[in-house]
This record gives sequence, C-alpha cells and structure tokens, in this order.
Amino acid sequence: MNVGIIGSGGREHAICDNIKKSSTVDNIYCFPGNAGTEKIATNINIDTNDFGKFTDFIKKYEIDLIIVGPEKPLVNGIVDFLENKKIKVFGPNKISSQLEGSKIFTKNICKKYNIPTAGYGVFNNISQSLEFIKSCKLPVVVKADGLAAGKGVYICNSINETNSAISEIFEGKFGKAKKILIEEFLEGEEMSYFIISDGKNYKFFGTAQDHKRVFENDKGKNTGGMGAYSPSRLEDKNLNQKILDKIIKPTFLALKDLNTSFKGFLYAGLMIKDNEPFLIEYNVRMGDPECQTILPRLKTDFFKIIYSCVQEKLDAIDIEWHEERSLCIVMCSKGYPGEYVNNVEIKNLDELTLDDNEFIFHAGTILKDNRLLSNGGRVLNFVSKSKNFKESRNNILNLIRKLNWKNGHYRKDIGFKVID
Repeated sequence: MNVGIIGSGGREHAICDNIKKSSTVDNIYCFPGNAGTEKIATNINIDTNDFGKFTDFIKKYEIDLIIVGPEKPLVNGIVDFLENKKIKVFGPNKISSQLEGSKIFTKNICKKYNIPTAGYGVFNNISQSLEFIKSCKLPVVVKADGLAAGKGVYICNSINETNSAISEIFEGKFGKAKKILIEEFLEGEEMSYFIISDGKNYKFFGTAQDHKRVFENDKGKNTGGMGAYSPSRLEDKNLNQKILDKIIKPTFLALKDLNTSFKGFLYAGLMIKDNEPFLIEYNVRMGDPECQTILPRLKTDFFKIIYSCVQEKLDAIDIEWHEERSLCIVMCSKGYPGEYVNNVEIKNLDELTLDDNEFIFHAGTILKDNRLLSNGGRVLNFVSKSKNFKESRNNILNLIRKLNWKNGHYRKDIGFKVID
C-alpha cells in the first residue's frame, strides 16, 4: 500500500518511522518532509494548499491513503476535498477541525454542553478588551482565536503584559484578528490527553506532558514545545473516566448535533485540579512533541490502527502499549522562538550510536549537497524509552553532548516534575 504524509516536523518523521514498520506499507511519500523522512521515504515538494494539484499527484502515483499531520490543512478543509474525490484520508473534516481552528467555537460548545473549562469573555477590539481587564483578577490568559502555531496563548501577570498581548493579537501577529478570548487562569497541573476515532468509535491513545516555555523551570516565552514525556504522572482509571464522561463524550455529542463526526486524533489539553479535569483547548491532530514520546510506547501496528479508522472499524483493533516511560528533548536553533538563522550545518549526527529504545526525529532539517542543515526553529527531537524518566533524560543528554551542535539550545530539565 502507498501512503502519503502531509507535514515536515518531528511529528511527521515519527509517524513516518512508525508506519514504515508495517508489513502492509510499500511506499511512503512525505509532503514536503525533512532530512529525516528523506532517508526512509520519498520527499515531495508540492503545494498541498493547492488541493487540485495535490489530488492530481495522489492519483498519478496511486497513493492509497493520505495522513494529515499538521492542523492548518485540516482547518482549511483538505479532508473534505479529498473525500469528495474518493481519496482515503485520515484526519477530521473542516467542521470538526474548528475545535482547534477557533478557540471561541470550542468555548461555545463548552458552555452549551456543560464541559468544565475556565471562565472567559470574547471581545471584538482593543478598547473593549482593555476595559474588561480592569475588572479581572490577575493572572489572566489571553488567546488568539485562530491558529497560532502553538504560540498564541499569553499568561499575563500584570496589566502591562495583558495590554501588550491584546495589542499584539489585534495588530495581526497571528494573522487578522476579529475577536480575542480572555480567560481566567486555572491553577493545577497540565495534561495532554489523546483519543483516536473512526467517526463512530473512539479509543484512548495515551497521555503526555508538554513543556511550552523556552527556558528551564518553565520560564520565558511560549514555544511550539521544548520537550515532553509520556505517560503523564496524573494518568489513572478514575481520572480517565472523568475525562471521557465530562469532556470527550459531550464534545462528540456537540459534533453530532452539528451533523458531523470526528475521524482522526483528538488532543485535549487539560488542567487537572483536585483530580478534576478542565478543558484548556483542543488540537485536532497529534501533538508535537507529544507524538514523538507516545509512538515509541505503542506495541500495536500503528498503520493498522490508522487504516482501521479510515474503514470505520476501530472497534476491531486492540491497542496495546509498552510499560516503559518515554521522554523527548527538542533541540532548537539558537534564538528560537525569536529570530534565528537557518542553513547551519549539523555535523556528526549519523555517527551517534542509538540503541533500540533511542530515537532522533528530525523537525527543522534539510539535506543540501549531502550536508545536513538546520531549516527551522525546532530542529531535532531526541527521544529515549526506558524504565524511568530519569534514565531516559540522562540517555538523551548524553546523546546531545556527543552531538555538540554549537548553534543549538535546549532545556536540560524536561520532566522536572517527575524526576527527583
């Protein structure tokens, strides 16, 4: 079977690496992929936003299934377009993708279906937002309504920070903004919770803990993710049932009432307080770098799980997991999430010796003239699976020290809440 994967990050390399192991997969095409996927698949530099041109390529090369990695093409309706052309595709349709595409869309569902979430207000302009802030208890959370590559959330501890966040969003930092969301700040511990669905059935697909802040001890600006570990230390059967009953089931009921269903990965970003879950946000795909920590723990053939969803037969698959813990540290370009320089050579990566439980997933990389170059803010994902998180982190830090890439920076404290 021929498979296509849309995306170029660490998530897509991890997906590519896992489905490559399936005996049912013959060829993999990545659009556009990166230097890591180029070694195990065929990278194709084609504009996937041009749905018609992309469809022609799929048909010409007889690709049997498309897996959509990132959120933007999902929100833009690529699934609907491909399905109308009778092309099998894994991912949610345009309506369901609004769970990530519009935070206000999700908040309105929370309100109507009594899904526990932070109190909030929606505002149409700067002056209206600033007036509301005067009556708020700090800190508050300011969010851009649309997609913002994981960076459109501000936790503001002062009026000046709040004013700056509101101005940046309305002045177009994340694209044209007609509305803004201001939320109360929830105390507790965050948790990334995943399910996979075929539109009729859904199953649990792991938990993780992301580290968004750029500096150690969760300081500095938000990023797309500096590292993660899986499973979350909060994961247990009791909490799992609460999440399903109070958050996932009402959300799927809301989509049903909108005459649609959800097919793909649904990622609930949660705040857990006193063992009670509150929904912070939804993502309609696997997280990045959470995906890179979850997939190494998967026992079951990953491609068979995905294909069962496309066939609406997920209930026939048993999803099994390894008991080991997994941890990921992201190597970034110096300066990220601010300005950084691309096309910096990364030497000696192929000389690192990895055991069966160690992985390096490429993100912002490219091959030019047989040289491995940086090509983005988040460059490499180092992952280790072991009996405990401390061992995993030590294994990764040892690999990073051996690589000794002078243009990189990373957090040495990923997993600090679960490692003594």
